[in-house]
Amino acid sequence: MTEKDLEYFKNWFSDFTKSFYSSNEEDQKNIMLKVDHTRNVCKNIIEITNDLSLDDNDKRLAETLALFHDVGRFPQYAKYKTFRDADSINHGLLGTKTLIHSDVLGQIPKDEQDLIKQVVKFHCALTIPKSINNKTLFFLKMIRDADKLDIWRVFIVFYEAPEEERASATAHNKPDTPEYSKDILLRINDRKIASYSKVKNINDFKLMKLSWVYDLHFNGSFRLLKERDYIKSLAQKLPQTNDILKAVAEINKYISERLQSVQTK
Repeated sequence: MTEKDLEYFKNWFSDFTKSFYSSNEEDQKNIMLKVDHTRNVCKNIIEITNDLSLDDNDKRLAETLALFHDVGRFPQYAKYKTFRDADSINHGLLGTKTLIHSDVLGQIPKDEQDLIKQVVKFHCALTIPKSINNKTLFFLKMIRDADKLDIWRVFIVFYEAPEEERASATAHNKPDTPEYSKDILLRINDRKIASYSKVKNINDFKLMKLSWVYDLHFNGSFRLLKERDYIKSLAQKLPQTNDILKAVAEINKYISERLQSVQTK
């Protein structure tokens, strides 16, 4: 993949997303949410690659993955008016179908086309498939890290914004009640990812997002997470009970251990 290819992809993505712009204020807000998210995921993945020994081609490939990872979100919202896959369609699969239908990748080598389509398809899966090859797995882990970093930012901004300024499609239609799931706290304390199926209210949703720290893979991802203080910002929006504070402390301990292991290598 050349620098010219990457520039072409950026121009294509800009034209593609603009085709979904709307005069409806709420629809436009939701579309721009994903445009801005994509922009930030691109920045995140560049930061992550800077900590790795990648050649220029692989860096361009990583940025292309960030650019296209959520391409399915735009036709998803246009048809269903939601970003919830459970209420519409799997946006990773739709993204791959969108790339195939448009043939935007047609000018690059087939192995790179196949890798991009696989990563876009599985970037939002709960767990990473075991059937993919090592190179695809490497890039899939990278995009999942870069994506999570900005999803944390998106939800922190959402919870901090006045209700009238929030992008409606970010909401997950769970009740804002004071209780929270002990099962999710157990998952966090066991250093495991919590499932969305266990989420009953907004507090559970926030705890589930915190558990994502156990699905980060790269040193640069932990560095960015620490620098941006996302865990603290999200944790402050939860009830400050002893069991929640204990779970947050376990997460921070895990982050410190990961960062420390890098420093001692």
